[in-house]
Amino acid sequence: MSTATRRSPLTDWTLVVPVVALVALAFSWGRDLPSFAVGLVALCLAGAVLAAVHHAEVVAHRVGEPFGSLVLAVAVTVIEVALIVTLMADGGDKTASLARDTVFAAVMITCNGIVGLSLLVGALRNRVAVFNAEGSGAALATVATLAVLSLVLPTFTTTKPGPEFSTAQLAFAAGASIALYGLFIAVQTVRHRDYFLPVDTSRRREEAAKAAAAAAAGEEDDHAAPPTAKAALISLGLLLVALVAVVGNAKAVSPTIERGVANAGLPNAVVGVIIALLVLAPETLAAVRAARRDRVQTSLNLAYGSAIASIGLTIPAIALASIWLSGPLLLGLGPIHMVLLALTVVVSALTIVPGRATLLQGGVHIVLLAAYLFLAVSP
Repeated sequence: MSTATRRSPLTDWTLVVPVVALVALAFSWGRDLPSFAVGLVALCLAGAVLAAVHHAEVVAHRVGEPFGSLVLAVAVTVIEVALIVTLMADGGDKTASLARDTVFAAVMITCNGIVGLSLLVGALRNRVAVFNAEGSGAALATVATLAVLSLVLPTFTTTKPGPEFSTAQLAFAAGASIALYGLFIAVQTVRHRDYFLPVDTSRRREEAAKAAAAAAAGEEDDHAAPPTAKAALISLGLLLVALVAVVGNAKAVSPTIERGVANAGLPNAVVGVIIALLVLAPETLAAVRAARRDRVQTSLNLAYGSAIASIGLTIPAIALASIWLSGPLLLGLGPIHMVLLALTVVVSALTIVPGRATLLQGGVHIVLLAAYLFLAVSP
C-alpha cells in the first residue's frame, strides 16, 4: 500500500459514533427508559468505548509513552469520579458504600483483569511477556499503599463507629492520596520516565530493522507516522466526548442495572462492579491491543495507572463532596475483600519482580478476578 493511500487516523465512524452517543445521552438523561431504549443506549455505550480506544491510541501515538497511557487513565478516572459523586448525591443512604465498591472493583479489575489479559496476550505472542520491573513495581507499590490507606484502615479505626473515617482521618487520607498520585506522575513522566517505556527486546530490534529495510525499498512500514498536532487535538476532543458518553450512558442505564440486581436478589455491591466494568472497558481494550503489539509495559502502565488514578482522585473528590453529601460514607472493606486485596498484592509482586511473565502468571490473575466477581455475586 502506498503512502498516498494510507488511512487517516481519524476515520469516519470514530467521528460519528461519539457524537451519536452524546446525543443519546442528552435524550436519555434523567428519564426512565423502556427496554428498547436501554438497548439502544447500550449500543451507543459500546460504540463510544471503541471510539474512545481509537482516539486514545491516536493521542498516545502523538505524545508517546508513558504520556499516552496517562491521558486515557486520567480522563476515564476524572469522569468516573463525577459519575460516583452524581450517583451518591442522588441516591442517599443506599449509596453510602458506592464509592468503596466502585473503587475496589476498579482495583481488582485493573490489577487482575487488565494485567492478567495483557500477560496472557503477551505470552501467547512471544511465549514470555517482558516488561520493566522497576516502573511496574513502583506503580504496584503505589496502588497497594493507596488501597490500604483508603480502603483497609477505615475498617480498623475507632474514632468513628463502623467502617468509616472521621473528618480528620478522611482529610488525611485525601491529602495522602493526592500527594502520592502527584509524586507518581512526576516519577512516571519526568524523573524516571525510562522505567515506564516498553522494553526493547531483540525481536523488536529485528522488526525495526525489517521496517527500515522496507522503508529504504520504498514500501510502507507497519507503523504509521505520528499524526499531526491538529489530528491529535481533534482526537483528544473526541476522546473526551466519547468518555463523557461512556460514563453518562452508563449512568443512564444504571437504574435498569439496579433494578435487575435487586430483582435477582444480588448484593448492592454488584452495582459498583458493573459500573467499574463499563467505565474501565476503554482501558481494557487499549491494554489488550498494546499487548498484541508486544508492548506489555504500555498495558501495565494503563492497568496500574488507572488503579492509582481511581483511588488517588476518587478519595479526595469524595472527601470534598462529603461536605454537602448527607448520610454515612462507608470506605472500609470487609474480611473477604481484604483477603482478596492482600492476595492480589502478593501475587502481583511475585509477577512483577522478575520483569518477565508466562501464561501461568496471567492465568493466576484471571482466576483472582473470577474469584472476586463470584464472591461479589455470592458472598
